[in-house]
Amino acid sequence: MNTIQNTLSVKSIYIDFKAITKAGLAVSVVFSSIAGFVLGVENFNFDTFLVLLKLTIGGYCMVGASNAFNQVIEKDLDALMDRTKNRPVPAGRMSSNVALIIAIALTIAGIALLFTINPKTAMFGAISIFLYTSVYTPLKTVTSLSVFVGAFPGAIPFMLGWVAATGDFGIEAGTLFLIQFFWQFPHFWAIGWFLYEDYEKAGFFMLPTGKKDKGTALQIILYTIWLMIASLLPVLGFTGKLYITPIAASVVFLLGLWMVYYAVQLYKLRTAKSARTLMLVSVSYITLLQLVYIFDKFLR
Repeated sequence: MNTIQNTLSVKSIYIDFKAITKAGLAVSVVFSSIAGFVLGVENFNFDTFLVLLKLTIGGYCMVGASNAFNQVIEKDLDALMDRTKNRPVPAGRMSSNVALIIAIALTIAGIALLFTINPKTAMFGAISIFLYTSVYTPLKTVTSLSVFVGAFPGAIPFMLGWVAATGDFGIEAGTLFLIQFFWQFPHFWAIGWFLYEDYEKAGFFMLPTGKKDKGTALQIILYTIWLMIASLLPVLGFTGKLYITPIAASVVFLLGLWMVYYAVQLYKLRTAKSARTLMLVSVSYITLLQLVYIFDKFLR
């Protein structure tokens, strides 16, 4: 009987830890960092593998810490929304103090691991946590500009991998940052659209016009176009060591058209279904873009 209870206890702790760190989101963010690292590294050997391992674990700690701090700060608001009311803290399965201890422990562990890679990587990781928890999170109930602020920490992971691989923040890391920065807007505005009513319960302002209207849909199209342009910059030869061939650029261009198409569909239909579809396409876009960049580097 005790064995069964212990098993259930370990399982519930594991499930709650995944929830407090938003494991699914954290893994996708870490993937961006890994992609940036692979693009920046020159030679793969045992030492670079260790660096990549530290980046992966440290990156997860960083994202997990941000999410845990966020859930402590927003515990009362999370309880109001269907999407978040079953999270560990608002549901009462975990106290705020325990969640705070987890967040602090992850922050210390993450910064320490990233610092062993190089100081710049640790610095950007710390900046990401600070902006997400201390600026973006409080602004969500104040202004729709919170999405703009949140785009900064959201854009750090892709370029963080490059900084971890090279120890340098230059035009290459800046370009990777720019790509993921513009990507944030259509992605999160699409989420804000199909979860509009749920966000409204907590008083969150996510859409640029505050409404599910043509103005918001038009801005989504415009930022998607800016994303396309930023994604194609490496083919022009002005982004240092970050370069893609015309063939890869053609694939990236087609991916961009694919996303623009669904942004236009949202403008035409203005439904929750079209917004959800755009969100899913945006996730596919950034993942496929990173894979195209990586394959192009090793195949050319």
